[in-house]
Amino acid sequence: MEAYRDQYATLFNNGKKVVVLAVSNDPDTTLNHWARESSFPFVFGSDPDLKSASAYGVKNASGRLASRALFVIAPDGRIVYRVTNFNVMSADAYGELGKAVSQTTAKSAAGGTTH
Repeated sequence: MEAYRDQYATLFNNGKKVVVLAVSNDPDTTLNHWARESSFPFVFGSDPDLKSASAYGVKNASGRLASRALFVIAPDGRIVYRVTNFNVMSADAYGELGKAVSQTTAKSAAGGTTH
């Protein structure tokens, strides 16, 4: 999560026309404390029973945790980019994410649709 925080301005257009929501199966109290202490500029959601993970098909093989999935969702609600196991150590992964966010926000700003 620190990489998302540290690259927030470039990856997520500094929050302009972009909402970042990080979802974890950690308890909300733990996430709240961690988010404040680490100065994350985005919102965290708690999914302790993995209902969201199930709905998006991102439970890991054990079924007890969610994988490190990442989605870019267009303003119309469609998923336009999906990675079910985001490689946090890969510069290329962040490049692809940045490109997906950029394309989505550009099309949204121009009034176009995304595919």
